[in-house]
Amino acid sequence: MASLWRNVLAGVGLAALLAGILAVAYLTAPQAPRPAGSEIARSKETANGLFVASFEPERGVVRQGELQSWLLTVKTGAGTPVEGAAITISGGMPQHRHGLPTSPHATDYLGDGRYRIGGVKFTMSGLWQLHFAISAAAGSDTVVFNVVL
Repeated sequence: MASLWRNVLAGVGLAALLAGILAVAYLTAPQAPRPAGSEIARSKETANGLFVASFEPERGVVRQGELQSWLLTVKTGAGTPVEGAAITISGGMPQHRHGLPTSPHATDYLGDGRYRIGGVKFTMSGLWQLHFAISAAAGSDTVVFNVVL
């Protein structure tokens, strides 16, 4: 019976030692920098200033692990809705160096410069980037949105 207790105590001690090592490793591991407020803005001017784009989850909440739709609103600098735009989407997780797990695409034009972007899925927490290429009568431009989960 004494050897059983000795083995149990040795197992508990080993588990505590491993937990301590993991805690130290986690607390001292380098952390990816979190984007500043302006870097996670949901509305911004496109790279060349042709448009102002806004991006938000259709249901108002960013959800991890679920296929969801987002709304991209595209307007001119003067605030006129951009209609009939061709939109392509790419992106991924820059720190992990992988792309999106799905192929998001513009599914519907909802009027007033709003486009439904379907097929958006974030599979893990961290910084995601979504790149939009927008082509319309005024020209072509790009915008990148950072999404932090």
